[in-house]
Amino acid sequence: MENQNENYIKLRNINKFFGEYKASDDVSFDIKKGRLVALLGPSGSGKTTILRMIAGLETADSGDIYIGGKLVNDVEASKRGIGFVFQNYALFRYKTVYDNIAFGLKVNKWEKEKIKARVEELIELVGLKGLEKRYPNQLSGGQRQRVAFARALAPNPAVLLLDEPFAAIDAKVRQELRSWLREMIDKVGITSIFVTHDQEEAIEVADEIIITNMGRVEQIGSPQEIYRNPRTAFAAEFMGQPTKIGQINQLKGFKQLADSTHAILRPENVAVTKLSEPVKYSSSVEGGIIERILFRGKEIELTVRVNGNVLKGTRQIEAVPVEKGEKVNVCVFRAFTYEDAGLVRPVWNANIEAEESVVI
Repeated sequence: MENQNENYIKLRNINKFFGEYKASDDVSFDIKKGRLVALLGPSGSGKTTILRMIAGLETADSGDIYIGGKLVNDVEASKRGIGFVFQNYALFRYKTVYDNIAFGLKVNKWEKEKIKARVEELIELVGLKGLEKRYPNQLSGGQRQRVAFARALAPNPAVLLLDEPFAAIDAKVRQELRSWLREMIDKVGITSIFVTHDQEEAIEVADEIIITNMGRVEQIGSPQEIYRNPRTAFAAEFMGQPTKIGQINQLKGFKQLADSTHAILRPENVAVTKLSEPVKYSSSVEGGIIERILFRGKEIELTVRVNGNVLKGTRQIEAVPVEKGEKVNVCVFRAFTYEDAGLVRPVWNANIEAEESVVI
């Protein structure tokens, strides 16, 4: 049995320049066999450059890339055993679904009967049965992406790379395809990396997330680990819908911290209640004024001004509504604090900790 704990893809001290711009800055990480990993970061953070270097479509200026224990720096892209799904599908407009999927197999001179069997297997796998003779312009965006996925899998690659695979698809279909991709990767068992700037997509789909920023790796970990325990200010601010304040010691329960301590606050750690409602932790309550109300489906997100600071908090959809301009009570349970170095640590409200042990 293959060892699922094996580090199948390894990057060591990868550097890449485009002119004077450093797209990859001493990038190192490992990816275990059979895992689905998200490269997550904003535009220009270097995530697509990393993907293209693994694929052999770009060459690192220094550092080493290993796939399956083999150094592939000088191995051409076509011989790395990689399937690549592009953001814009890159399908052949004048080829049918069947011929698009079969293209790589024909190039590799597979026997006709084996090509037919493999294409039919993949069409069944990706749910396109009955659409074999259609052309790309006769398919929906989601169907075209499934064809691109099947075509990438056709030659039985060892690694699957996906560059913003759902970016060109509308929101509802994108949501459906996330679940579909997770299911397909589990069925096929292929080591996969996908690039995205969408944190919800990464959290929902990936086994592991690699956060990139300005060509560097900020943090690596499971979605739960990165969301609940970010290590840097960038990672804390990039995940969720947080707000940032300059002096956390202006808020009750954080007075013990230094004036130089900055903080990032997640909405779920900021409770907003009406003045008429009971409060559990009176020693930690601040007065605030509602500045904005945003319906997010499962909950209400509120922008509240407290002691000159603008915070975001949440309120349950079933709760008594609040109005813009209304005075409310605000309690901050937890914050991610940091100094100028950028490393963060979670800090609980000291007043609450003194009253009882609280788990959010």
